[in-house]
This record gives sequence, structure tokens and C-alpha cells, in this order.
Amino acid sequence: MPEDSIENIDFLELSKRAISNPLVNHMYTADPSAHVFNGKIYIYPSHDIDAGIPFNDNGDHFGMEDYHVISMENVNAEAVDNGLALHVNDVPWAERQMWAPDAACKNGKYYLYFPAKRTNGIFQIGVAISDSPTGPFTPEPEAIKGSYTIDPAVFEDKDGKHYMYFGGIWGGQLQKYRNNKYDESNEEPSSNEPALGPIVALLSDDMKEFAEEPKEIKILDENGAVLLAGDNDRRFFEASWVHKYNGKYYFSYSTGDTHFICYAIGDTPYGPFTYKGRILNPVIGWTSHHSICEIENEWYLFYHDSSLSKGVTHLRSIKVTKIEYNADGSIVTIDPYDRKRNKH
Repeated sequence: MPEDSIENIDFLELSKRAISNPLVNHMYTADPSAHVFNGKIYIYPSHDIDAGIPFNDNGDHFGMEDYHVISMENVNAEAVDNGLALHVNDVPWAERQMWAPDAACKNGKYYLYFPAKRTNGIFQIGVAISDSPTGPFTPEPEAIKGSYTIDPAVFEDKDGKHYMYFGGIWGGQLQKYRNNKYDESNEEPSSNEPALGPIVALLSDDMKEFAEEPKEIKILDENGAVLLAGDNDRRFFEASWVHKYNGKYYFSYSTGDTHFICYAIGDTPYGPFTYKGRILNPVIGWTSHHSICEIENEWYLFYHDSSLSKGVTHLRSIKVTKIEYNADGSIVTIDPYDRKRNKH
């Protein structure tokens, strides 16, 4: 584990030093995807429950089955739970595990993108539509053709085009795919081989399908080489997110088993992206998942930890804190428990 890891530190002591409090505490929420629609903040998290499933590396204990949309009038206002937005029982093609979602708006319609497992145990990504940012959302009868794995994140560029980023190894099943094709015999590359990259696809004009074949993204080191699979402190694991700052595309993601939120910068929505550093140091709990949103000309990181559940990894709570940029566009690394911030 990296020296920044908090796995063996007293979580009660860390909780006292947390830089932010849970936005809601009447239920467990995770994986917050935040957006400003019509001047108001809407957060699309997953809804953690205790499904009574034993822990394993495939994440079966993350047994989430529905979504609630959280709204805020401003970043300091009370967070409001707008009730049930979509349940797995309402999705014809999905059986279980409604993991991290995202949302987008186009022409007055709101689109909720979500991963779920089919009856065959394979993840795909679906879309559900509403006239309201809080739902309820009506799902399309089938998953998005050609979609796979987890963690959809939709980025709207200045020209109005929408791109979906997705993928996650281990329980997210990305290691089973090569060139968009599933093969059960596929596994993660060896440590000295290029790491698996996240996937991107332009969305169709109706926001319901891919407009192209999904493409793998390259994340490069400072010398222009693709990060290696054994570079666990920097390589992609899951939790894609893209935002644009000063004309550059920032691709951020979780490193999974080393628990960092990192970022890389590129010149196009497709990359390649060059690794630049860490946004967030490890939180209480195994997972780390985030979004980045501009609110009233300031930038904020939405994230989660397991402090409210006293360290239970699959019972998490969403939080928010401000992001600071250096003059060169780099991001100041955030310590979630009020230790000294370090520049990377």
C-alpha cells in the first residue's frame, strides 16, 4: 500500500478531521456525478444498501438496486433527496447491481445513464429518460448497443457533442474485453505490459446510442509512454470523469487498489491524456469515486467516503469540497482528512 493509505489508521480519529460532512445522512450514497442544470445543482449518486452479500474482489457486496437524485440550491445549501428516480425492477434488461450512474441534459430532456448486470452476469450500460432532472426516469427497453462494463460518465463539449466515458477492471469486467469484444479467458495485462485504458464513444444525437465504435483511451507518462499495468499508483482502474479547464481536457479517475483519484490532461476528448498528478488522497473505505463540477465560477470535487458507516466499505456517503488550481493548470492535491495539502 502507498504511504498515503489510511486503511490501518483509526477511522474515528480521521472522521473527526474530515474536511467535509456527508451531504445526506438518512441513507448511504456513493459515486456522486454532479451537474448544474438551470442554475441548480443535481447530484446523481448510487444508493448503497446492505445486501447481505459476502465481500469479494468482484464487488458482489455492492448490491445497489435503485437511484435517488440529490439536489441543492447552491453548494452551501441543504441537500434534498428527491425520492426514487429509477429501480432495477423497472429496467427490462437488467437483473442486479445498479452501480455508479451519470446524467446529461439535451433539448429539455434528461438522460440517466447507468450500468447493471444482465441475467448472464455481464454488465451493460442503459439509459432512462425524463422531463425532469430529478426523474422519475423511464428506461429504454434495451441496453445501449455495444456498451459494456461500468461507470458511465457523460461530458458535453462546447460544440454540444456528448461523449460517454466508461470502464472498470476487476468487478467492472473491463479486463475481459479487447477491441470491444468479450472473452472470458482474457485477464489484466501483466505488470510490464501497457495498462488497460478507459473507453470513450460519441453519443448519437438522440442520446440513446453510440454514434461510433467505442475507442480505448491512452493515458501516458511524462515521457509519452502508455502507463503500465503494474503502475498501480497511476494506472486507470475505474471512475472516469472529464471536465474542461482553460481549453484543456482533464480526464480524472480512480486507481482502485491504491485508492487515489488522479488526473491526466489532453487536447481532445479522445486523448491521449498525459498523467499530471493526484486530486484526492485515499478516503475511509476501499473505493474512491468522484465528479468535478463548475459552480458559480468555482470548481468543486464531489466524492464519497465510508465515515458515516464507521468504515463499512459498501456503505458510503457523498461529500463535496472546493478544488484549487495552480497557475500552470495543475490541481492542488486534496487531503480528505485535513492533513497538509501537497502539490504533485
